[in-house]
Amino acid sequence: MKKSCFLIVLLVFFLGHAQKKENQTQDIAVLEQKMASKKMNLRVNPNTQNYDITYHELRFSVDPVNYYISGVVKTTFTALSNLSTVIFDLTNQLIVSSVTKDGLPLAFTQNSNNELVITLPNSLNSGTSATVIISYAGAPANGEQAFTTSVHDGSPVLYTLSEPYGARDWWPCKQDLNDKADSIDVYITAPSQYISVANGIETTMPIISGPYKTTHFHHGYPIPAYLIAIAVTNYSVYNQMGGTAPNQYPIINYIYPETLTAVKTQLDQTPLILNLYENLFEIYPFHNEKYGHAQFGWGGGMEHTTVSFMVSFERDLIAHEMAHQWFGDKITCGSWKDIWLNEGFATYLAAMVIENFDGQTAFVTEKNKMISNITSKTNGAVYLTDAELTDVNRIFSSRLTYNKGAMVLNMLRFKMGDALFFQGVKNYLKDVSLAYKYAKTPDLQSHLEAVYGSSLEEFFNDWIYNQGYPIYNIKAQNLGGGQAKFTINQTQSDASVSFFEMPVPIRVFGTGGQQLDLVLNNTVNGESFTENVPFTITSIIFDPNKNIISKSNAATLGRNNFELTTAQLSLNQTNDILTLNLTSGITIDKTVFYNVSGQKIKTTNSATSWDISSWTSGVYFMKVETDFGTKKLKFVKN
Repeated sequence: MKKSCFLIVLLVFFLGHAQKKENQTQDIAVLEQKMASKKMNLRVNPNTQNYDITYHELRFSVDPVNYYISGVVKTTFTALSNLSTVIFDLTNQLIVSSVTKDGLPLAFTQNSNNELVITLPNSLNSGTSATVIISYAGAPANGEQAFTTSVHDGSPVLYTLSEPYGARDWWPCKQDLNDKADSIDVYITAPSQYISVANGIETTMPIISGPYKTTHFHHGYPIPAYLIAIAVTNYSVYNQMGGTAPNQYPIINYIYPETLTAVKTQLDQTPLILNLYENLFEIYPFHNEKYGHAQFGWGGGMEHTTVSFMVSFERDLIAHEMAHQWFGDKITCGSWKDIWLNEGFATYLAAMVIENFDGQTAFVTEKNKMISNITSKTNGAVYLTDAELTDVNRIFSSRLTYNKGAMVLNMLRFKMGDALFFQGVKNYLKDVSLAYKYAKTPDLQSHLEAVYGSSLEEFFNDWIYNQGYPIYNIKAQNLGGGQAKFTINQTQSDASVSFFEMPVPIRVFGTGGQQLDLVLNNTVNGESFTENVPFTITSIIFDPNKNIISKSNAATLGRNNFELTTAQLSLNQTNDILTLNLTSGITIDKTVFYNVSGQKIKTTNSATSWDISSWTSGVYFMKVETDFGTKKLKFVKN
């Protein structure tokens, strides 16, 4: 989700945040904070937990000129315990005129808790289903702006946006994030000059009756209340086709007439991104119906199932909202603590569009931006604590929920390898216990572990549940003989993690322009690795492709004491010529000789043999400085 509010106060408060330009995910998160900020006081309604919604028939009569709705909502539900009453969420600013069951009127009340309490004629036993029909009308509650009328280019427009808890402001529902209706039918009656939009597909032609037109949409997939949406205005329709035969589906774009020509080129990215996501993961989850966009007035976008509501059509916005059709709409996060399963995936998939369409250099740049934002503070976890659930800014944190969530997925991909990572995510998406339902973080972890063949518990503990990031200090030493030694030390930005186990990528360079990428599987602090490097290393860089969240790392070529296990120091038979034989590839920079008293007696540069015939008998020391480091040696002249 990405969205904004056009209230002057909120615009001033969040000044400077537009859809992704230089700081994409920060802008996305800020827009979502705006929408959710007024709705977080609502918690799970314990009075709606005793039944399961199976079907909604939603009949709405609206006119974008008027801030008003009248509706008839038919809801079928199954009792999860014996019921004598059934309760729906509904603002008390909308007035219910009647409730019926099997054609008979039912008693009902609307209370100050924004509940519609319906008294059933007989107790409904657990496991039994029933259908009630609710008629209501009025001006929806406008504090949360889930229902909006406005104007674009002089034309009236109406649209809804309910995430997370705004559905009750315009229709009677069960809006907790623990239930999905199995299917819905939406009938929108509006003045006939307008085009209406909703989830799903039009199954029949609109019916015109006098000055009004009724448009019918059917959505045959499970859907939570917050993803149900309608819009009405003088849309122009731009049709495209998505998918590949035989699994093709319409892409229907409902665009303001004044902007259609300007955005067609942007919209033409839509089928390309859909094809990318299908190739990476699976077929579009709602391919039996449609995908598309409906232009609206919020500053951002909202991933309503099968039709993302959009203020504009930059590629990154299209990519982010489309990604939610898989991660957020098909599988919805099961709690606010797990919101990264929605937003981290959507952020990472939008970055993968850059990877696949613009190339690796652009992808590295995008990841580096995310890393810089994540490491701008030393603490912060992806997963939320109970205390953080009341803080909308924390829930929609661009640094943690979006960027860190996305980069954690990137690190999992790097750790597991592409084949296993994508297979694990595919298995997660097709899990029948999760698909078109809800998921929590352990569900993703278990699917990734199943294909990886090893536990990822420590990774998830370090990177999801705990805080901070590692700071690396990597030293390289040339050993000669085509080998080099690397030593990795690590500190942590936050005390909640004692050590981050990660494969550590480095790139080494040689004097002749040689380059080699290595990955060192770092599991303990101070760990050393001896690797085959077919050239003398002259420099080293850490994580050239920006695959790890880290900061202030140091990667240096060591010039300390080096190994000379294959070197030979010898004197000739007459004790007047000293020779140092080194492994091929080592270059001597300087050699300094000292007597037993520590006095410097001779210095040479690149020499490997020395005439010491004039030296007196005794013990001598030599300090040899090479491009592999420095070594102190001892010899005796007889």
